[in-house]
Amino acid sequence: MAKYELVNLFAGAGGLEQAARDLGVPGVGIEHEASVCATRRAAGLATEEGDVLTFKPSDFPSANVLAGGPPCQTFSLAGSGAGRRALTEVLHFMQRMALGEDVRAPLAQMEDNRMGLVLEPLRWALAAVDGGYPYEAVVLEQVPAVLPVWRAVGDVLSGKGYSVVSGVLRAEEFGVPQTRRRAVLIARRRGTAALPKATHQPYGAFAALDPALPPCVTMGEALDRSEPFFVTTNYGTGGDPKARGRRTSAEPAFTVTGKFSRYKITTEDGTAQERLTCAEAGQLQSFPADYPWTGTDMAQQIGNATPPLLAAHILTAALA
Repeated sequence: MAKYELVNLFAGAGGLEQAARDLGVPGVGIEHEASVCATRRAAGLATEEGDVLTFKPSDFPSANVLAGGPPCQTFSLAGSGAGRRALTEVLHFMQRMALGEDVRAPLAQMEDNRMGLVLEPLRWALAAVDGGYPYEAVVLEQVPAVLPVWRAVGDVLSGKGYSVVSGVLRAEEFGVPQTRRRAVLIARRRGTAALPKATHQPYGAFAALDPALPPCVTMGEALDRSEPFFVTTNYGTGGDPKARGRRTSAEPAFTVTGKFSRYKITTEDGTAQERLTCAEAGQLQSFPADYPWTGTDMAQQIGNATPPLLAAHILTAALA
């Protein structure tokens, strides 16, 4: 792998940098939450604590790979009026940015300041192009509802000489013991961009099984528990208490959210078991068992994190 250095916007607890470090790619993450920064530093990850809006590409002159997962709760309201309006507005601002307009002032006047945050990776990428030192690769990931935004970002980057691909990946198809779907964009300055190929079968009936691939990794394989168990949660099925989700330890976990402490765990005969610890929830995200989660909001940090194993496949595809 050629020499790369990463700057990660909205870095979170360090899933992507954990993956980058395992691949031999140094990097730094920008994160504004103090407790998240504490976790990152305990894990030995280079961290700039502060608001992404106060930084710019020239602050990290040796970085030639840009990554980011900006907060996109507004776009998570898939199909709602608010979600559609947010998407229309952000696409409008993106068109203005593609024409070279600085839209930070009008964005700052928006009622929802997250609108500007989702555009920050594009602002950084365009600033680097205009400055004559374009990033070799750009990697973005977020919830599936953000895919239209990534496609629009891809259109702009394609016009700046990048090869771009975007799509939705399933974490369990890359060895993560969890069914988590993420919208991903990969842009490359050189070569042809491609999404990573699955290494494991998908879960359930979501796609045709490929007998050439091993089955997806289960909770029982990921966690050191002495007997089979069942996990019941309101949060794997849309948060509807009338549609409680239930899986066995012979299946991957539901998407790990910041509410994992509410998941009910029982044995086959219904005996209550210890609920998921932070270490276990981190393992279901594919973090090491000894990852140093720190602070009072550890559950939220874990739920918001990028699974390192998925990130490793994405980075490998982006940088190969």
